[in-house]
Amino acid sequence: MVRILLAEDQVMVRQGLKKMIESDEEMKVTGEANNGKEAILLCEKQSFDIVILDIRMPVMDGIEAAKVIHSRWPDVKILILTTFDDNQYVLESLKIGVSGYVLKTGDTESLLRSIRSALTGGLSIEDHVAAKVMPILLKQEEGNEPDPTLTPRERDILKCIGEGLSNGEIAERLAISIGTVKNNTSQILNKLELRDRTQLAIYAIRHNLV
Repeated sequence: MVRILLAEDQVMVRQGLKKMIESDEEMKVTGEANNGKEAILLCEKQSFDIVILDIRMPVMDGIEAAKVIHSRWPDVKILILTTFDDNQYVLESLKIGVSGYVLKTGDTESLLRSIRSALTGGLSIEDHVAAKVMPILLKQEEGNEPDPTLTPRERDILKCIGEGLSNGEIAERLAISIGTVKNNTSQILNKLELRDRTQLAIYAIRHNLV
């Protein structure tokens, strides 16, 4: 069972989202919060696989809560939920290391798809949001080549991460084991001195690997 914490200050919206999520029998909303501070308190008391945070909430917003949760519980996947497809919100979320940015206007399947992607290590951004943000991420200086110490396999894996593929999808594409993908990803993080998979994806895009 996938344990999900849902933080949304509008009760009716939260109830609707809960119904959408639990339409999948393998997913259960085991915690509900009205703001980011409540979400953090729940994380201290319970274990969650996914935390879904509305970006605008009273007391503490989703961005601030995501920073704390990602820092204290790095294995918990975070999705940012909002009606605002503003470039700055997306970029801030990606810098924190969230696993996806989901618009409230999306349907049930898009929400569930984002949750599944997060669980498998993918990065989920709605297509029309990505279309606005990618040009910003793609801004790069001439000769901005990737680190020369990266091996060909590490480059291939980094490219796949930049495309948003999960570990399983990378393993299948490159005909290697998931364990090899994980080990190489750790090595890449160390070489590039980056914190997480989201930063790797942005690095791959900025360095012409995608």
